[in-house]
Amino acid sequence: MSDTRINEALAEHPFERKLDGKLIASIVAAGSLSFSAVVFETAMNVALPALMEEFSVDTATIQWITSGYLLMLSVMITTFSFLKARFSLRRLFIAAVAFFLVGTTLCAAAPAFPVLLLGRVVQGIGTGIAIPLMFSIVVDQVPYEQTGLMMGVASLITSLAPAVGPAYGGVVMEIAGWRMVFICLMPLAVISFVVGALCVRQATPLSRPRFDLLGFVLLAVGFFSLIYGINQASRVGASPVVLAIFAVMVVALVAFALHARKSGHPLINMQVFSHPAFVCSVVVVALVAFAILGFAYLVPNYAQLALDASASVSGTLLLPGCVLVMFSPVGGRILDRVGAAVPIALGMGFLLLSCVLFVVFAPTLTPAMMMGFYVFFGLGQGLGFSTTMTHGLQCLPENLRTDGNSVFNTLQQLGGSVGVSAVTAVVGAAQVGATDMAAATAAGGFGAFVLLAAVIAVAAFSNFMAFRLNKRQK
Repeated sequence: MSDTRINEALAEHPFERKLDGKLIASIVAAGSLSFSAVVFETAMNVALPALMEEFSVDTATIQWITSGYLLMLSVMITTFSFLKARFSLRRLFIAAVAFFLVGTTLCAAAPAFPVLLLGRVVQGIGTGIAIPLMFSIVVDQVPYEQTGLMMGVASLITSLAPAVGPAYGGVVMEIAGWRMVFICLMPLAVISFVVGALCVRQATPLSRPRFDLLGFVLLAVGFFSLIYGINQASRVGASPVVLAIFAVMVVALVAFALHARKSGHPLINMQVFSHPAFVCSVVVVALVAFAILGFAYLVPNYAQLALDASASVSGTLLLPGCVLVMFSPVGGRILDRVGAAVPIALGMGFLLLSCVLFVVFAPTLTPAMMMGFYVFFGLGQGLGFSTTMTHGLQCLPENLRTDGNSVFNTLQQLGGSVGVSAVTAVVGAAQVGATDMAAATAAGGFGAFVLLAAVIAVAAFSNFMAFRLNKRQK
């Protein structure tokens, strides 16, 4: 259907918010694609030792299959407001599936590391469309009184996947090799394509906005410099070259902010940052995403390299915690009934408890202890993550919530990418020149656990400030 016909249809019959079968199916379809994509973020973590050996690359290089993917994902998400205004949701969904399947095929057939990395980047393009599309459907089409619940359901999909990934990757890799990790999820993407093509509906009119190419380049340079700088720091420390890379990041991001304020069609509407409570909530989501992906990388690799666990055992250590991530809809329902304070406070408390346990018991960790400690993390994530996003969006005027959703999703993925790079840098620095890899990994792992605990402590404080600032705003 052309832009004109879509707009005429919406003008004649304005979209009515109702939670019917088609809406649920469209959320499930976009969510299934997002789930498949996010599973790969962590499924490959279990295979990293095998990939390093097969492609003859080191720790700092191999982590790019996750960081590069997340980098492309975070940059693509910033374009979603433009894409949503320019193309129908159905077309965007079809494009997302196409990019995802092409990228997955490249990964499965990769004869060398650069091809595997290219496949991950192409996957990132598809996921960068699919994730914000799913949340956009919830924000634009779900009845207001059920938004908290459905945001919880949508968040559950993307929150569950990082924990399922290592278990899935470990089992499939031991049975059939790492290439089958990609192939086995392709049927789910095909099914989601069929359901989405039939059920995804249009709720907002289309226009022809101008694409902010300069803003896109500045943002991409800023994000890439951040991840690349962390990666290089793990190799050479705080050298002049590394400091120069971080300087480029600062210049690019400042230039982007100045440009976006003057642009008529910015990739990110900078007005959202004039709401302090929202900004604090964004900081929380980025930091918790940092910890989620940091743990998803650290736990299976620590178990294999420091505790001599098998790939299948190390891959299942996050699984019980992932089951408790299913509390996301419960947190959303509590928010709908009594407000955001209760589920967020409980969630942040459990996240902090988990991180403290990892730090305190680091010298005597066993695979069973790691599994038990991560249960608290999964419960905290389930109760506090999506409710923080919902609370942050509620701090914005309704006309800015789509832009706010884009910012949340962008910085969630960027936070995850930084988390993987930072944890890799800490562990990799301890492994450099080590003769005892198990002892070096344990020492680096302890430093990484301390880092993750500090990150969650800052997130808890930021959430506290979000509530204080929101009260003052009212």
